[in-house]
Amino acid sequence: MNIDPILQRYSVIREKNPREIVLLRGSGCRWRRCRFCDYHTDFSKDSAENYRLNHSVLAQVTGKYHALEVINSGSFTDLDEATISLLKQTCFEKEISRLHFECHWMHRQSIPYCKEDFASLGICVKIKMGVETFHTLFRESYLDKGMGDASAQEIARYADEVCLLQGIPGQTVESMRHDIETGLEYFERVCINIMQKNSRPILPDPAVVSLFMQELYPKYRENPRVDILLQNTDFGVGGAADAQ
Repeated sequence: MNIDPILQRYSVIREKNPREIVLLRGSGCRWRRCRFCDYHTDFSKDSAENYRLNHSVLAQVTGKYHALEVINSGSFTDLDEATISLLKQTCFEKEISRLHFECHWMHRQSIPYCKEDFASLGICVKIKMGVETFHTLFRESYLDKGMGDASAQEIARYADEVCLLQGIPGQTVESMRHDIETGLEYFERVCINIMQKNSRPILPDPAVVSLFMQELYPKYRENPRVDILLQNTDFGVGGAADAQ
């Protein structure tokens, strides 16, 4: 990803948990150490420019499903105040009652206020958190996720949904299944991301991806609480926009 505004930044998810989804731009993820992720390159420190871009993206929201997912290659705390105000206005005007935000563990103390703030407007906020795996040693020593030894129970105090990363070296069918089942036990929804090659050091392991497709994909593909992104653009955002 980069900061080019021609990225596809609006889409509609029509099947599981129908909702609109937008890729906004913020000041950037403050962790930036994950060894598998380069999404944080989609950022700008110019809040005025971010707001102009985000305004054009949010103008496409229709409220079709009364649900909106907001991602911004970081956490909701990285969005400027004007964009947050515009989100509130958009939700009110389009009768959106459920808003999904993403958040890194380091910002967990901001989550209760965010939920209360939007709840005062009649908007239920759901927090999606990238956990990648519940194997804490693997998560912290190999992925460098920045969550310490936080358990599923602890994470569930703040997050409603989790993202898991699968298809990477060292994973097995058993470890991937355990992560999915743990996610389903403690959280409302699970989003499985299959590792894609990018500029970071960790590469997908074709053998592990093949095991996932053979053993786990058939079992979970129809589960209404599980989203599976075989490509990181499967939600319809993040790729290049069609030429105008």
